[in-house]
Amino acid sequence: MKFVDLCVIIFTQKRNTMTNTTSLALQPAALDELCINTIRFLSVDAVQKADSGHPGMPLGAAPMAYVLWTRFLKHSPSDPHWFNRDRFVLSAGHGSALLYSLLHLTGYDLPMEELKQFRQWGSKTPGHPERGLVPGVEVTTGPLGQGFANGVGIAMAEAYLGARYNRPGDTVVDHYTYAIVSDGDLMEGVAAEAASLAGHLRLGKLIYLYDDNRITLASATPVTFTEDHAKRFESYGWHTQQVADGNDLEAIDQAIRAAQAETDRPSLILVRTHIGFGSPKQDTCGAHGSPLGEADVKLTKEKLGWPVTPDFLVPEEALAHFRRAVDVGRQSSSKWEEQMLIYEQKYAELSRELRSLINNHLPEGWDKDIVQFPPDAKGLATRAASGKVIQAFFKNLPGFIGGSADLNTSTNTELKDAGNFESPLMKQGDLQGAAGGVWGFEGRNIQYGVREHAMGAISNGLAAHGGIIPYSATFLTFSDYMRPSIRLAALSELKVIYVFTHDSIAMGEDGPTHQPVELLAALRAIPELVVLRPADANETITAWQLAIQLPHRPVALILSRQNVPTLDRTKYAAAIGARYGGYVLADTSDAKPELILIATGSEVGLIVAAQEKLQSFNIAVRTVSMPSWELFEEQSQAYRDQVLPPEVSARIVVEAGISQGWHRYAGDKGVIISIDRFGASAPGPVLLREFGFTVENICEHAMALLKK
Repeated sequence: MKFVDLCVIIFTQKRNTMTNTTSLALQPAALDELCINTIRFLSVDAVQKADSGHPGMPLGAAPMAYVLWTRFLKHSPSDPHWFNRDRFVLSAGHGSALLYSLLHLTGYDLPMEELKQFRQWGSKTPGHPERGLVPGVEVTTGPLGQGFANGVGIAMAEAYLGARYNRPGDTVVDHYTYAIVSDGDLMEGVAAEAASLAGHLRLGKLIYLYDDNRITLASATPVTFTEDHAKRFESYGWHTQQVADGNDLEAIDQAIRAAQAETDRPSLILVRTHIGFGSPKQDTCGAHGSPLGEADVKLTKEKLGWPVTPDFLVPEEALAHFRRAVDVGRQSSSKWEEQMLIYEQKYAELSRELRSLINNHLPEGWDKDIVQFPPDAKGLATRAASGKVIQAFFKNLPGFIGGSADLNTSTNTELKDAGNFESPLMKQGDLQGAAGGVWGFEGRNIQYGVREHAMGAISNGLAAHGGIIPYSATFLTFSDYMRPSIRLAALSELKVIYVFTHDSIAMGEDGPTHQPVELLAALRAIPELVVLRPADANETITAWQLAIQLPHRPVALILSRQNVPTLDRTKYAAAIGARYGGYVLADTSDAKPELILIATGSEVGLIVAAQEKLQSFNIAVRTVSMPSWELFEEQSQAYRDQVLPPEVSARIVVEAGISQGWHRYAGDKGVIISIDRFGASAPGPVLLREFGFTVENICEHAMALLKK
């Protein structure tokens, strides 16, 4: 539509100054163009007003987003958490203005004022989409590749829940997962790992639109990215199609329909677009990361036939067309509720179970089968204790699914006889290492392969979908591979459980490459992540109970490879004290201790033994187990002072990791026995001795500290 034609339509009617609307009817093609330009210029105006953001992607990708959102996406703006909605992920999160425009236009609770406050303090429209700020944002995206992998996790959740609860003629979990992905997404390694797994799993309800604009922030893709993208994804097992013109709405429509018809493979639709379409900066890096500028905004609007003023214009026809989503969505969600009522009459137990998952309710008595471990001086590794605890409760939590990065036998995280989450079409060849039980999407063991990056991001997608409590497992040293995903889980308040084993130099001969001396401190540095390093088997029970029960927070369980004593809880405080993050494990009979010994994990056994030796010298010693800084800091000041009396300055902290952060508990006059260097290759007991993790060394420091 030409600029003059649109001006005639808009301005021959008296404009409603409150809504900037008009009331003339348009032909379908003209209406499509009007709606697409509405998306484009809401986004451009938001970026320009903020003087910050990415206008290029919305200008180029608006047509495919429009087709997807108005012709295919099953969603309900008035009921945004409707469980059977399609999920949409904007993996190219730098184009957030595009998503905010769509949410506003289709009737989500995102007023125009929020678009006008794009990227400003206190707004619901941050620079990159954030889950929880506004309904309709499924996952927090920004770091490229993460949203791509999140979408894989979302599709896996749909496949699992559908396989578990759908019955012939009664399909109650049935939706697609869509995403718009970018060049940067496809370049990142996390997306490569996730794409490989998605292809192997044959996730047929996963459909991605690739914004193939051939421009990144700092270069054109011929400088860095010249592979054949279609062939690459075909080799992963994806169905691929190419749309030559990103403005060809019917070609995009047909491609999405073909992707929906391909039920046994995920789909990538490569749509050739032009970043900054219609602007003087079209096809340049300049359209990627900065506003167009007032002069270029004016030129772009004129070229695409849009009034230069007012800003944030929403013609009435466009708004009415977009807002059809409200009624259509309400009808869809109501129809689903009717389906659920029929389903409940046929499958009462299954429906109760599904409703419980949807509402994030834990079944009463979910942990009733967990049995306390008896005292044992030899004890067992906390990774082994964790495995026993998992086996005791997982059957009572149907939403609890997960796996490891090819380390089930080391992390003790396989759910026995719970089946393999796999496509039935892929049961072929050598299947050693498969879990017992079914082979299909109802299986609860996810074989991630050696893909820690993807495992972390997929876990976020599983959690974001709803109905799932995902866990993932690997050695602690590889948590760095997962760090961006862990950080995003914490930022997004996603309930994800990480099982990190082989937690210190005590793992031994594999050497410093596998000995995670600094990673406890690194994980503790992530806001809202709860890090739990249990001291023995019974603290491991408490740690798992906390991990399952804590709402809206990810939890990292840090577990030992080597055996640790199972403490006699008739002699020492109950392990439930771990719920408070830190607690008095054993105390002196005197009114006040002379010395406080503090430790976590496997080093708690050392301070227990040191306490016994020091008491033989008539030294009044208190031992404190502190499995979680985060939980301890959330207790009242009175409780913390009760555990660590401020007047007792003689303190020794023992942890087989770096000392960073422990000074707050050791105090100015305390001692920290730690390892502030990389480890070495030798048997674990030798390393512990050589690095000073011995009862004798603790006692020597205690005597020196007390000047005895």
